[in-house]
Amino acid sequence: MTFGYDVIVIGAGHAGCEAASAAANLGSKTLLITMDMNRIAQMSCNPAVGGIAKGQIIREIDALGGQMGLIADQTSIQFRMLNRSKGPAMWSPRTQNDRVEFVKKWREVLDSIPNLFIWQDTVTSLIIRNGIAIGVKTILDVEFQARAIVLAVGTFLNGLLYIGKSKISGGRMSEPASFGITEQLVELGFKKSRMKTGTPVRIDGRSIDFSLMEEQKGEVDFHKFSYLDFIRRPMKQLSCWTSHTNKACHGVLQDGLSESPLYNGKIKGIGPRYCPSIETKIVTFSYKEQHPLFLEPEGINTQEYYLNGFSSSLPIFIQLLALKKIPAFRNARIYRPGYAIEYDFFHPTQLNHSLETKLIKNLFFAGQINGTTGYEEAGAQGLIAGINAHINVHNEKSFILARNEAYIGVLIDDLVTKGVDEPYRMFTSRAEYRILLRQDNADVRLTEKSYQIGLADKSRYNALVEKKKRIDNIIDFIRLYSVDPKQVNSALEAIGTSPLRNKVKLTDLLLRPQLTINIISFLIPIVREQIDKISDCKEEIIEAVEILIKYEGYIAREKIVAEKINRLENIKIRGRIDYSTVQSLSTEAKQKLISIDPETIAQASRIPGVSPNDINVLLVLLRR
Repeated sequence: MTFGYDVIVIGAGHAGCEAASAAANLGSKTLLITMDMNRIAQMSCNPAVGGIAKGQIIREIDALGGQMGLIADQTSIQFRMLNRSKGPAMWSPRTQNDRVEFVKKWREVLDSIPNLFIWQDTVTSLIIRNGIAIGVKTILDVEFQARAIVLAVGTFLNGLLYIGKSKISGGRMSEPASFGITEQLVELGFKKSRMKTGTPVRIDGRSIDFSLMEEQKGEVDFHKFSYLDFIRRPMKQLSCWTSHTNKACHGVLQDGLSESPLYNGKIKGIGPRYCPSIETKIVTFSYKEQHPLFLEPEGINTQEYYLNGFSSSLPIFIQLLALKKIPAFRNARIYRPGYAIEYDFFHPTQLNHSLETKLIKNLFFAGQINGTTGYEEAGAQGLIAGINAHINVHNEKSFILARNEAYIGVLIDDLVTKGVDEPYRMFTSRAEYRILLRQDNADVRLTEKSYQIGLADKSRYNALVEKKKRIDNIIDFIRLYSVDPKQVNSALEAIGTSPLRNKVKLTDLLLRPQLTINIISFLIPIVREQIDKISDCKEEIIEAVEILIKYEGYIAREKIVAEKINRLENIKIRGRIDYSTVQSLSTEAKQKLISIDPETIAQASRIPGVSPNDINVLLVLLRR
């Protein structure tokens, strides 16, 4: 049997779900193929969305019209804004989520999209004709044809699970691995390697002594992921808990190191430096007597808890014995042990910025197949791959985000330009324009772009226009309104800031670190009245105004730097120079430039091994 579609998405993890929903919502007849329809968008590791830099990505996904932020808000059982003690460029939203409800909501969303169809099966090979992807074949001997294919297979390609000496074929616990696709892509010339990661033990909450742990409650203010007003957090809010390992726990782990596949070299794949196993921690940081642990609830209707910070591949009895050395877990019962997983990935330098492969036209890679880790990074890639798969079908210009436009742009540019030597995880430090890429303004940066290609709908775009109008109106009022010293001096002295000598504009007063719009509104009632008329007391708008005024100088300076760099982004280089013939280039630069084949001078400048001198050589050649 043969069936035809515009876009086929293989894999229904976080990348696949975003890819399928984006392509279908844009108008492409889309098929999502998954091994198990009951595990769509499964939270394979911790039951959480967002976090440092990752929260910014989720807000960007939402601003573009993706789904993860909406679903995270609806299934949130705790919300926190991380890094509040730092500047707003570092603020990062994060939720704990009900794992079961998260999957349920995703399934509801996918089933509601008219152009999207779901098929439960395993893809065994791609159909490639004349260097173009045109379909897939499945283990049920069904053939599907398509005009574009997105490969979002997560950790399933030749996946192996490790617990001590046990080695099990699988992509996740109790789920089979996928075979055939890796071998076919390697034959076609793709370069692949292996990666490894781990997940921790899941504990029965009834066996935990919470009195020996520190409670970590969530926040109940206006912050959330989605920019849409009607989205709220409807679920019961739960606490997380913190504890630490100790010397006795470390002793048990130390004695079992020789039996840890994550540590003893049995697994050859590349491991995550920023999320190491507990075995790696006690060796790398042997001088530390304890390591932090974070106990996270899996949902409101379960006793299952995820022990963040305790990833392990040790034998079950060693994991449990070490756990019981921690007072809060001395009577612990577990649902399942931690385990390691090793799987195939393909080097992302083999992709264009659209996430289409360079070797095969209309074939896109998204998610962990590109060497990344994390739901957020996967979802972002899936969204961009889904958009561009639809665009390819309709022969339109690729949708690509620049580094100064989005964390998603940084993520994809890093992958395509630099490649990976470990599972890639987003950090704020990776974004050189992070003052521009704040979590509060992702809609201002991206929603209009998405609206122009047809993904963000009219109501979302109108909400953005209204928001920007209100922000501008409040800023105009603050810049023009004059404050008399008599209105505020006694209050200013009371809060430890110097009194006014003359009238000043409200802007000057707001620039003081001790003052906020809310404090000023309390001191000067007419200010509150005027702002209320403009913004209807919307806290998100007030926060945006305050950031724009207080950080105006920093924002303006970073925009200037970004504009200078963007000039190099506009200098196209692909196909214009035969690097092998340029004697002035270093040998390493030649090799990297030939391998990656950068689109622009700016991209070439970010390739490791290409020096500023090499860039100058290229600029001289281009002038000629």
